[in-house]
Amino acid sequence: MNLNLEELKKNHNTSYLASVLERLNKEEIEVREMLAKDITLKEMVEGELKSIEEQRNVIEKQIQDILDKDIGEEEMANEIVLEVRAGAGGDEASLFAWELAHMYELFSVIKGWQWKTNYESKNELGGYKEASFEIKGKGVYKMMRYETGVHRVQRIPATEKNGRVHTSTASVAVLPIRKKVLFEINPADLEMEYSRSGGKGGQNVNKVETAVRLIHKPTGLDVRSTNERSQLANREKALMILTAKLQQFKEEEEAKKYAGVRKDQIGTGDRSEKIRTYNFSQDRVTDHRIKKSWHNLPKIMTGYIEEIVEALQSGETGDEEE
Repeated sequence: MNLNLEELKKNHNTSYLASVLERLNKEEIEVREMLAKDITLKEMVEGELKSIEEQRNVIEKQIQDILDKDIGEEEMANEIVLEVRAGAGGDEASLFAWELAHMYELFSVIKGWQWKTNYESKNELGGYKEASFEIKGKGVYKMMRYETGVHRVQRIPATEKNGRVHTSTASVAVLPIRKKVLFEINPADLEMEYSRSGGKGGQNVNKVETAVRLIHKPTGLDVRSTNERSQLANREKALMILTAKLQQFKEEEEAKKYAGVRKDQIGTGDRSEKIRTYNFSQDRVTDHRIKKSWHNLPKIMTGYIEEIVEALQSGETGDEEE
């Protein structure tokens, strides 16, 4: 079994077993060196090597069981951060980003999940330039993980005078909030900015600099949290989201290296991948990864997306319509 001891030491669930495994490896080297110096010890050394191998097999099985359990917990993460961001298309893209967020909020209501706004930046029409939300509920990550990517809308905007169909995009990112953190962020890598929050939260929110923006200097990733009541609470929330982003960033980099062997993922999980088109003139939504379409867009946009979500989980395919 090929186990990375350095990585296992970083995981508090496996760190002790990793140290035991490391000790057994050293013992094996010492015993083999002893045999090389004195061949008459062969019988005794073989007994010790057999004992070491048996102990190692037991430890490696325990480690694998823990890793398998960790993977299962990741799949069933009960808390996520969902981000939406307007793409190409100006105001229409921002309005579509808001509609996507509203669709997910209504789906959360249907599922009985908790929905909370972390941060939102709106344009003059009320659309989202970008926004971040926290969703809590049983199996939320398992159901929502395939929503990451570029969502495309094709329709005639309300402001269009000539009846032309416009194409706009918005990106979605789903970040699981994990119980175990695989790495620590160096405080020296963080830049922190404070500002006054807007919106709900009482008078205190607008008078005191409670809003927080965290920038991770090595990667350029940034996170905002504005809707908690105190600067400390916003800082903790921003740090939680940033940790999830960095973990996702690391996983996306790994996915690009090993995309051909990822059997449990549809697509790369990269937010730059076009995954779905919402065609209003034809009353159809099409998921390009499984080449399957659904009709009744007005109902879908009010949160009834479970059929789509379940089809993605099962890998169910169909004939993609253009």
